[in-house]
Amino acid sequence: MNTDDRLPTSLLEAVAAHGSNRTFRANTILINEGDPGASLYIVLEGRLRAYASSADGRDVVLSEHGPGEYVGELSLDGSARSASVKTVEATICCVVQGPQLQSFLAAHPEFALHLSQKLTRMVRRLTEQVKSLALQDVYGRMVRLLMELSEPVGEERIVREKLTQQDIADRVGSSREMVNRVMKDLTTGGYVAVRDGRYAVVRKLPAAR
Repeated sequence: MNTDDRLPTSLLEAVAAHGSNRTFRANTILINEGDPGASLYIVLEGRLRAYASSADGRDVVLSEHGPGEYVGELSLDGSARSASVKTVEATICCVVQGPQLQSFLAAHPEFALHLSQKLTRMVRRLTEQVKSLALQDVYGRMVRLLMELSEPVGEERIVREKLTQQDIADRVGSSREMVNRVMKDLTTGGYVAVRDGRYAVVRKLPAAR
């Protein structure tokens, strides 16, 4: 999650006035990749995950979104949904339909500016992901992920959310078995530990293996 992607409170309240609140259970699919649709989902409580699926059923996580963030904006051009989105936990969203969103954009240029800035950050982030997939091995991608998702706590870096090895595999485009192997090496080497169910980077991770 990127705090820059959160709508300012005043803007969130303004756009939410054009939608309706809906509550979803955990693991509910809100958007299916390839489907038509132009609704915008603004997260009020909970968390969403955007992901893409391969023909053999493997998922790759593209991003996650918490309160104040929104998904579904790429369908504003009338094209099919570019990714799937599901709830990670019980979630409340304000759902704004396409026609209402178009009217809101015309009346509130500050939202259009926020949207364009978010899309710019998204392009940069996805470019980095593509470079990582093309140029780094699984270990390099795991190091990058752990550093991106963690924050300093004392002399360590604690990952902000509880991740399973399958979660990590989905984000770095690898198998759970490979992630397990790399994580075992990092743990044995004293680089990574688990603190209250969260991974902690105990000391600087080697840049390459």
